[in-house]
Amino acid sequence: MGLLIGEVLAAGLQLFSKVIMSGEEGKSTFLFALMAYRHLLAAFCVVPLALYFERWSVKKMTWSACLWLFMVALTGISIGLGFFYYGQSDTTATYATNFLNLIPIVTFMFSAILRIEKLKVCTRAGKIKIGGAILCLGGALTISLYKGTTLHIGPRRKYDGATKIHQHNYKRGTLFLVVSILSYATRFIMQVKLSEAFPYKYWATALICIMASFQQVIIGLCVHRSKAAWSLGWNLQLIWVVSGALVSIVTSCLVLWAVAKRGPTYPSMFNPISLILVAVAEALFLHQDITLGSLLGMSIIIIGLYLFLWAKNKEIMAPPPPIPEVLPRDPAKEVNEVQANRPLMNFV
Repeated sequence: MGLLIGEVLAAGLQLFSKVIMSGEEGKSTFLFALMAYRHLLAAFCVVPLALYFERWSVKKMTWSACLWLFMVALTGISIGLGFFYYGQSDTTATYATNFLNLIPIVTFMFSAILRIEKLKVCTRAGKIKIGGAILCLGGALTISLYKGTTLHIGPRRKYDGATKIHQHNYKRGTLFLVVSILSYATRFIMQVKLSEAFPYKYWATALICIMASFQQVIIGLCVHRSKAAWSLGWNLQLIWVVSGALVSIVTSCLVLWAVAKRGPTYPSMFNPISLILVAVAEALFLHQDITLGSLLGMSIIIIGLYLFLWAKNKEIMAPPPPIPEVLPRDPAKEVNEVQANRPLMNFV
């Protein structure tokens, strides 16, 4: 339920990001500046929770934990989120959101290669888990490749702000989105190591946001150093920064908790839900049309998602294999067995 709430918040933020990046506000302030402010505010908000619930946990920080915190911030926020927004800017929101559905597949592949996640192809649950992951990929491809009949919901007025301001570059945008999903999948793998080295979700979330903010400042200054690009006014950008900070806090804590409890693949399987929510919200609030291919792909994604989660839950709840009983040794019995099995000697 917690991860579902996180996906609802993430979908709302993606829709808001589309409005920000495609409007006049998207041209004034640099993207990495907005991301740096957002995660710095998120760290400021979560530190009181860390001081209250995990006051003495920071003393258990090690160099290994610092390394994993830095890498999670780099792969999951600075690279993953940054490239996703740039890919969304070069394409469309629906096209970019489709790529998020490939994260569970890539995470599952990485986990299987590194032997964090066991395939268990000989078991019923393992076969269903693999089939569910393939269905999620098939649903995402169906949405991307098959359009079908167009269904109109609400007034027939299209949101064309992105068309007026941004010229789409699908080749470059696709490359950015591929880098983004690879980085996101790597983040889930690294969070397993982070949960083992530093299992304190509030401090981990605060430190990840702080490190990500500094990373974005360094990367941003290397790209854009003008004062106007780093200015923040009283407009929709400020609302995006505040709402993004709150979403970052909630989703980071939930993902850290889910990875520690269920493994790296479990939270990433909830990403397809954001695609469904974004498509429905675009149709209702931004008056975008929904195609038959989108509805068909969403249905396939839902079926694959629940098949995977059902199989995953079966594996978690399955009892461990019985340990064979080791009987105590009887030296006298062993001597008798050796003498009985000794070959007879024939003397001529």
